Amino acid sequence: MMTTTDRFPEYACPYARRLAEASPRFARQVYDRKSKVTSGKTEKYLEDPFGELSENTACPGLRQRFPDRALIMTTNTCFMNCRHCTRRGILGKTEIVDTPKKLKRCVEYIKHHPKIRDILLSGGDILTLNNKKVSEFVNAFASLPQIDIVRVCTRAICTNPSRITPSLAKILSRSKKVWVNTQFNCADEVTLEAIHAASILIDRGIPVSCQTVLLKGVNDSTKEMLKLFRKLSAARIRPYYVFMCDPVAGIDHFRIPLEKAQQIEKECAAQIGGLSMPRFVADLPGAPFKTPISACRQQ
Repeated sequence: MMTTTDRFPEYACPYARRLAEASPRFARQVYDRKSKVTSGKTEKYLEDPFGELSENTACPGLRQRFPDRALIMTTNTCFMNCRHCTRRGILGKTEIVDTPKKLKRCVEYIKHHPKIRDILLSGGDILTLNNKKVSEFVNAFASLPQIDIVRVCTRAICTNPSRITPSLAKILSRSKKVWVNTQFNCADEVTLEAIHAASILIDRGIPVSCQTVLLKGVNDSTKEMLKLFRKLSAARIRPYYVFMCDPVAGIDHFRIPLEKAQQIEKECAAQIGGLSMPRFVADLPGAPFKTPISACRQQ
């Protein structure tokens, strides 16, 4: 037997550690020493169920699962190693776009695939890079006429809100194409610091959306979800998706039964307006789109 920390070391920046001290729900996402996972063939789930270690030989560091969008692996680092991370088994193993030559190859790949209109700048967390690097990534894709949306995928608003500065917001706002996708999983995380960070972006005209993950012991009740959705809406952060935990090795202890997730969705929809009600979905390996949990079956 091995602990989850053997596979995916615990790490959190100072702000995230302080938040964990104040919030047991957030602490469960930072520290998880109780759970054990098995290795090898006895593991229930794969480390890489979405095949992200299978390199795109035409363009290493780029992933394209869907015809209209592509993901760019900008870095392997984050402000904290979330215990439920979908890439916990592959960070550090997969190639990233860390040179101008690799970035140029990605841009050329996009040009030769005109159906792509949406770019996800992910990793890792792109905002662990400095502003100059962030600007280079954003400008490289936002300058392409075919691209409508450049998504900056970051948990910094929640885990390290001081990273969101007016100078960063100015950079992100120039193209009028940037959307920021973030992750909050419980109402405790929507602190005054996080609200301020979001406002810096929103006041610059940058939409901010939240993708929450359903986590046992963190937000697996209607009451907790409603508290989160209401705090996000009050902060002008749009609740966008609620994901079932991905089928990834080492995080089964966070997963909740499908029937419970469906009940939470149903009860939330009955108690909150549509503007604050996200879509509850599962990201299933091989599926052509995000699957509504109402259409899922328990596995």
